[in-house]
Amino acid sequence: MGLTALPPEQLRRRCDPAQFSFVTTAEVPDLDVFLGQDRAEEALRFGAEMAHPGYNVFVLGPPGRGRHTMVLSLLAERAAKKPTPGDWCYLNNFEDPQRPRAIALPAGTGRALREDIGRLVEELKAAVPAVFDSDEYRARVQEIEQALKDRQEQAMEEVGRAAREQGIELIRTPSGFAFAPAPQGEVLSAEEFEHLPKEQQQRITGHIAALEERLRAVIRQLPRWRKDYRDQIKALNREMAMAAAGAQINALRQQYADYPAVVAHFEALQEDVVEHVDDFRQAEGGGGGRAVADGWEQLERRYSVNVLVDRSGAQGGVVVYEDNPSYQNLLGRLEHLAMMGTLVTDFTLIRSGALHRANGGCLIVDAHKLLTQPFAWEGLKRALRSRELRLESTERLVGLISTVSLEPEPIPLDVKVVLVGERHLYYLLSEYDPEFAELFKVAADFEDSLDATPEGVRQYARMLATMARRDGLRPLDRQAVARVIEYSSRWQDDSEKLSTHLRAVGDLLREADYQAAKAGAPACGEAHVERAVAAQTRRADRVRQRIQEDIRRGSLLLDTAGEIVGQVNGLSVMELGGFSFGIPHRITARVRLGEGEVVDIEREVELGGAFHSKGVLILAGFIGGRYAQDIPLALSASLVFEQSYHYVEGDSASSAELYALLSALAGVPVRQSLAVTGSVNQRGQVQAIGGVNDKIEGFFDVCRERGLSGEQGVLIPAANVPHLMLRRDVVDAVAEGRFHVYAVETVDQGIELLTGMAAGARGGQGLYPADSINGRVFARLKTWAELRHSYGEHHDKDKDSP
Repeated sequence: MGLTALPPEQLRRRCDPAQFSFVTTAEVPDLDVFLGQDRAEEALRFGAEMAHPGYNVFVLGPPGRGRHTMVLSLLAERAAKKPTPGDWCYLNNFEDPQRPRAIALPAGTGRALREDIGRLVEELKAAVPAVFDSDEYRARVQEIEQALKDRQEQAMEEVGRAAREQGIELIRTPSGFAFAPAPQGEVLSAEEFEHLPKEQQQRITGHIAALEERLRAVIRQLPRWRKDYRDQIKALNREMAMAAAGAQINALRQQYADYPAVVAHFEALQEDVVEHVDDFRQAEGGGGGRAVADGWEQLERRYSVNVLVDRSGAQGGVVVYEDNPSYQNLLGRLEHLAMMGTLVTDFTLIRSGALHRANGGCLIVDAHKLLTQPFAWEGLKRALRSRELRLESTERLVGLISTVSLEPEPIPLDVKVVLVGERHLYYLLSEYDPEFAELFKVAADFEDSLDATPEGVRQYARMLATMARRDGLRPLDRQAVARVIEYSSRWQDDSEKLSTHLRAVGDLLREADYQAAKAGAPACGEAHVERAVAAQTRRADRVRQRIQEDIRRGSLLLDTAGEIVGQVNGLSVMELGGFSFGIPHRITARVRLGEGEVVDIEREVELGGAFHSKGVLILAGFIGGRYAQDIPLALSASLVFEQSYHYVEGDSASSAELYALLSALAGVPVRQSLAVTGSVNQRGQVQAIGGVNDKIEGFFDVCRERGLSGEQGVLIPAANVPHLMLRRDVVDAVAEGRFHVYAVETVDQGIELLTGMAAGARGGQGLYPADSINGRVFARLKTWAELRHSYGEHHDKDKDSP
C-alpha cells in the first residue's frame, strides 16, 4: 500500500526551446535526408539499382509517412543521372495489317519520323496524280494501246488475206466475224451459193472450216494480248510511281540509314505506294467533296506513324506515377472508330499504357488501387514475367469476344516497378500469391517513429523548417517548434519517440500558419500551434462531447466517488475518423457458487472480440492458479461492461475485470474515484496497453466536470510510463495534487490501491492472512468448495435411499 503517484515530470516529456540555437526556422537549413527512414531508403536504393529481373520494390508502411514523397524524390534523383530512354512507335505492316510492327528509336526521333512521313504523303498526294496526268504518261499509254490494236488488226488481216487467196471474204458483223464465199471477189448470196457445183461448194465449205479454226486461234490469243497490255500498263504505272516517289523516299532512306528497321519500313512503304498507286489516283479523282477527303484520310492513316511513346524534350531517365492503375491504363488499349454502324480499328488507334511510358525507367503504383482494378494485378505480373508488353483487350482475355482484331508486335519491357501500400497488403500477397516473392524481392519498410534523442530533435526541427518553406508558410519560432515536437510524441503515444506521420505534421503547420495569419504575426508561435490543435479537436470531438454530456446528465452511469463492491471504472479508447478519445466504462462482476465458470457477457452476446475474450480467459486462469490449486474452483462469475452497446475488443480491460472479480469475491468495496486500464497475465503481472494518454484524459475530463476532489486518479501499467504525453491541464492538476496517476506492476499493487486493504502474501503454510484481499478470496472459494462437496454428498445419499 506504499505505492505513490507518479510525479508530474513523468507524465509528459517537455521539449525545451532553449536547446535550439535559432530564433525562427527561417535560419534553419533544409533537411537533406529522409527523417528516420534509413532502412527504407537503403532498400529502395538497392532495389532501384539492382539490374536483375524480379528486384522490384514494395514500399510498405502506414499512410501519411511520406512514402510517395521519398519514392518520387529518390527515383527522380536516380533518373537524373540516367540516359533518356528511346521512343516506341507502331508502323503499318503492309504484308499483314493485323500485326503492326513496333520499332524503337532514340528519344525525339519518333516524332521526327512521323513528321517526315507526313510530309512525304503530302508530296505524294500531289506528285503521283500529277505524273499520271502528264503528256508523257498519256503518250505512252496510247503507244501501248496502239500496239495492242495494231497486233489485233494484223492478226485479223492475215486471216483475211488467207481467206481472199481462197476466194473467201472475212466480214465483220454485229455479232462478230464471219466468212463468206467470194470466188470472183464478190460475196455470194445463199441462193447463189446453192447454184454452185457440189464439188465447189464442198471445197469452199472446207476452206471456210479451216479459216474459222484459224480465226478461233487468233481470238483465243486476244485475252493474252490484253493481259500483256495490262501488264505493260501496270509496269508503266509502277515506273511512273517510282519516278514520282523514289526521290523523296530515297532521301528519307538515306536520312534514317542508321536505323535498319526504319529503312526496311521505307522499302516496304515504297513498294506499297507502287502497288496501290490507283488509290492515289482514285482519291484525287473521287468526285470531290467528302469522297476525296475520305480517300486522302485513309491514305494518311495507312502510311502514318503511331508514336506510342514520345520522349521529345525529355532529359534523363523516366519516373512515371500511375494514379489509376486499371488494366488498360497499365498495359495500353486499342481504341475503335464507328464507321457505318461498325467498329473498326487500325494500328493508329493503339494507345500507350503506364508501362510503355515507364519502359526503361521506373513505374510507381499504389498497391491498393492496383489490386482493386479487375485484371490489373495479373496483367502487371504477366508483363513482368515475360518482360514484354503485349496488347490484349480484357474482352478477349475473358473470352467475351472472338472477332478478328489487331495483334501488335510485343514490345520488350525493361522497367522497375515500385508498389506503395500498407503492410497488411504486403504480407497478404506474400502469403497467398506464390508469384509475388519472385517479382517483388525488395521490401522497403517505413518506420512509424524515430527516437527522441537530442540529434533526433534537431533533425526534426530541420524537417519542420523544410516543410514550412516548401509549402510557403511562415517560419516557426523555437517555442512553436518545441510545441510541435511535443505533439509529435503525443501522436506516437510515446514520450521517447517522435512521429513520422508527415501528413499530420504538415496539416498542423498549415493550420498554425492560418492562425498566425489571422493574428497578423510574422512567424508562427506557440499560441498559434495551440489554437490550431484546439481547432482540430473542436472539429472532431462532437461524439466525445455527447458521451461526456451523457455521463454528466446520468444517462451513462459512472461513479467518481464512494466505494462499491464488485464495480470498477474501466477505460477504453474510441477512434472515429482519425480522432481518438478515452471513454470510462463501469465494469461489474457478480459471483456465486458454481462449477468454476467465468462468464464474459460480452462474448456470450457476440459483442466481444477474440482479444477481449482471451483477456477474460486469462483472468480465469489467474483465479484458478492462485486460489484453487488444491481445492475445486466452485465459482460461477459474470463480467460485463455496463451500458456498452457496441463491439468490445482488446484485453486492456482485463485487469479492471479482475479487480472487480476480486472485490466481489472478497466482499471489499472498490474506490470509485479511481479508474483502471491494463491487461493482465496468468501470473498477475499488469501488462502495457495502447492509448494510455487518451484513457487517462477521458477519465480526467469526467472528474473535472464533476469537480476534482484530490482523490481521483488512474491506475496504469508501469510499462506504460514511457508512453505518457498527457495534456498540460492534466499534468498541472497532478502537480497541484488534484489528480493522480499510479503505475502498477502487479494485480496485488492495484487491488491495494483500489480497496485500501493489503493484498496479502502467502505464508509458510501456504495460507494468506485472513484480513487481506487474497485471504478473503481464498476463504470464500474454500467455503464454496466445501459447500459444493457437501451438496454432492447429499445428492449421492438421496440417490441411494429407497
